[in-house]
Parts: sequence; structure tokens; C-alpha cells
Amino acid sequence: MANVETLYKELISEWSKRPPNTVRCGQLLDQLKVALVKIAFLPTDGADAASHKKQLILARSVLEVAVEHSVLSKDLLAFERYMAQLKCYYYDYAKIIGESESKYKLLGLNLLYLLSGNRVSDFHTELELLSVDVIQHNQFIRPILALEQYIMEGRYNKIFQAKSTVPAEVYNYFMDLLVETVRDEIGACIEKSYEKISAKDAAKRLSLRVPDEIKAFGEKRQWKLEASGDYSFTDRSIKPKELLPSEELAEQVLSYARDLEMIV
Repeated sequence: MANVETLYKELISEWSKRPPNTVRCGQLLDQLKVALVKIAFLPTDGADAASHKKQLILARSVLEVAVEHSVLSKDLLAFERYMAQLKCYYYDYAKIIGESESKYKLLGLNLLYLLSGNRVSDFHTELELLSVDVIQHNQFIRPILALEQYIMEGRYNKIFQAKSTVPAEVYNYFMDLLVETVRDEIGACIEKSYEKISAKDAAKRLSLRVPDEIKAFGEKRQWKLEASGDYSFTDRSIKPKELLPSEELAEQVLSYARDLEMIV
């Protein structure tokens, strides 16, 4: 246990630096994971857990750093793995070790991650684990719920505006991913709604201010840029509408009406 505490103190010291040395923090986290496994940091028995309160709190703190470190390193697989482990401490051992100050910040971060990947069903599954009071009033949870509402209502401009008012700095990476997801949704709508659109109008709808940004977005979506400066989507348009057999439909409706009249 002494070795774990020494590594933990060094990790917190490195992590507290601004900016932190992510490489060194990663090395310390790897060492701590091995050390924590050796001391059975996740007890399966309730009585055993109560007698290891100190170890549980330390393990929770290590995982909290690991979650934020994975975001800083843009390692989404590691983020999911650490978050899954951390939720055990937040929900299963809360009565034994109390509530962490970082709990809702990281749960909100997880919600934003799910939203940024358009994983709406998983998003709502996580929400169900939270109380109504937390959902409605917590400073980290409520803004993320608002983002989901904006997406459902199609108020994408609110998403772009919210980028500058995230609840915590660690949210910035997932917020950037969410903005890109929203832009792709808008881009798909533009392709289906217009035969042609000027680069200026497209940039306005996508909330892109620099010409190079709309150019890069158009190239990513494989948009056809004409010499006039307009994007053309004629080759992406929906196939021509088929003519409805109006006479046949009218005869069927009249036939149904006669049959209903006979039944009545």
C-alpha cells in the first residue's frame, strides 16, 4: 500500500501542473493500475469493502485522473474503460466512501461523450441513473441535457453558441466532436434540401467563418464546387418522383366507399 500511495502522490503532483506532463502521467497511471490490482482495489464483498475504505477512495481518485488523462490524450477507448470502472465507485460504493467532488463533472463528461457520438439511447440510459434534482439543477448535468434538447429540436445554432460556455475545460474535446457531428447532420440536410447553394450561405448554415473551413468541409463531404462558387447537389438529388396512377386510386377509393356503405 505504501508503494501505491507514493505513486499516487507523484501522479497528483504531475497532474496538478499546467499543462500536465501527459506522458509521465500515463506512465504513473500504468504503474498504479498494476499496483491497485495487486491489492484488490475492487472488493466483491460488502464487509470487505467497508474495511478497505482508504484503498477504495485512493483507487477512485486514480481512476478520476485516468478519465481526464484519456480525454487529454484523445484516447476514447481508454475513456470508456476507465469510466465504466469509475461508475462502480460512484454508484456501488457511494454509501461506504461518500460522494466525490468530481462525480458530476465526470458523469456530465460521459453524457457529453455519448451525445457527441450520437449514442442517444446510451445517453438516456445514463440519465436514468441520476435523480431528477441532479438532472434539473446540477451545473454539470443540466447544460448537457440542454444540448440534447437543442439537437432534438433542430436548434443547431445553440450548439455552436454553447461551445464557448462548457461547464469545465475538460469538456472542450467532446464539445468539438459534438459540433462536428452536428455539422455533418446539417451538411446531410443541405444535400437533400438544395440543388445549389453558395459557399457563403453554406458557411452561414454551418457556422463556419473562414473560407478555408467551408472548403475543407465541402471536400470532406465530397461536394461539387462549380466555377461560380456554388456547391451543386444535382447528382445527389432524390430520384424523380413517380407519377401516381390517379384514375386507379380514385376507382379504388370509390370501391371502398361502396363496400363501406353496404356494410353500414
